[in-house]
Amino acid sequence: MIIYFLRHANAGVSMSNLKRDEKRALDKEGIEQCSLVGRVLAALDVQVDTMISSPLKRSTQTASLVGNELSYEGKLQLEDALRPGATYADFRRLLEKYAKQESIMVVGHNPNLSEFLGRVICENGCEAGMELKKGAVAKVEMGRNAAVLQWCLTPRVLRGIYAAATESSRPKTSRK
Repeated sequence: MIIYFLRHANAGVSMSNLKRDEKRALDKEGIEQCSLVGRVLAALDVQVDTMISSPLKRSTQTASLVGNELSYEGKLQLEDALRPGATYADFRRLLEKYAKQESIMVVGHNPNLSEFLGRVICENGCEAGMELKKGAVAKVEMGRNAAVLQWCLTPRVLRGIYAAATESSRPKTSRK
């Protein structure tokens, strides 16, 4: 199974009221991050069988916008195992639920999404962490006995990839 870990894009400042914070939407920068993430992933020919998101608005928006760029036509699955405060045991149960899928994308929050990523790729269930910035995406290939981190792309790296790709596709003009 391939798992793409995607942290929700920028959504401004957290709110102290947790119910209101759950409804916090992406800001302009976050929407642009999603478009960029989706375009780069599409250029890398990323295809997912199932997109799974935390039910919080900023995550569902991230998943939907990236999914649109990937031409994902399935239903977005909402799972509490990706909410802030979810445990690694919750996440393992989520993986078991979707184990028959060839590739999934999980969209959630830090610090738990970074913890889940670190623990999936670390041997023997150690508690390694790997920081996922807002709008970052990591690809992990899960085998029977091990998981391997294939890549992790931050928003800065994604911008560089996209700029290089668009620059190389422009027609060259001759200088005289």
